[in-house]
Amino acid sequence: MEDPKRLKHFLDAKVAIYNQPSFIEKDPVSIPHFFTQKQDIEISGLFAATLAWGNRTTIINNCKKLMQWMDNVPHDFILHHKDTDLKAFLRFAHRTFNATDLLYFMAFLQYHYRGHDSLEDAFVPGKKYNEENVGQALLYFHQYFFSIEHPERTRKHIATPERNSACKRLNMYLRWMVRRDAQGVDFGIWSKIKPAQLVCPLDVHVARVAERLGLIDNIKSNWANATALTDQLKKLNPKDPAVYDYALFGLGMAERF
Repeated sequence: MEDPKRLKHFLDAKVAIYNQPSFIEKDPVSIPHFFTQKQDIEISGLFAATLAWGNRTTIINNCKKLMQWMDNVPHDFILHHKDTDLKAFLRFAHRTFNATDLLYFMAFLQYHYRGHDSLEDAFVPGKKYNEENVGQALLYFHQYFFSIEHPERTRKHIATPERNSACKRLNMYLRWMVRRDAQGVDFGIWSKIKPAQLVCPLDVHVARVAERLGLIDNIKSNWANATALTDQLKKLNPKDPAVYDYALFGLGMAERF
């Protein structure tokens, strides 16, 4: 890492640029921002994060389509739909995520919400989460998500640290649900996981920027690098390392740093 004070000043300035309400409209986080009920935010956010790869306009349009098919009340729809309500969903596809995967996600969510008030319980079953980072929560979620009868093909759509995946989209989802600040991009509606436990979402763009800044040694997008990057970011902001996702993402995507 280059001079930590200089780097913190540089990254904090970039956070101030990108962690803004204006960021919401063209980002998948715009989907849960259509809702106010906690469960609607959780469900729409999970779909938005899961589908967040590829062209951002396509991601947002496909997520809007899903929410419209759920009558824009996803929690109520998940709990109370009939089989005949699912006809439209049979023609859904986004990249390699198809109708089979979508229907399983909906079946799992129905199973979960019939016994729980919040999707946070799918990551942290107990009252508190005391781990250093969200690795154990992601391992638990993966195991729990596939604990009911499921199509084998759907397993590729939920990442796990066990396979050394960076779990970029799930870490982004957790950032949305856990972080809270005055800018209001993230929701901060979960309380068991603390911002200090979040792992910075790592993809090829963020990894490239992080390596250039001396925060990681190589540009591999994997769990080892995601946690190594987060450990470096904790030196700059111990309570909220994932806030630098805004800076690294902005530098990589908007500025081609």
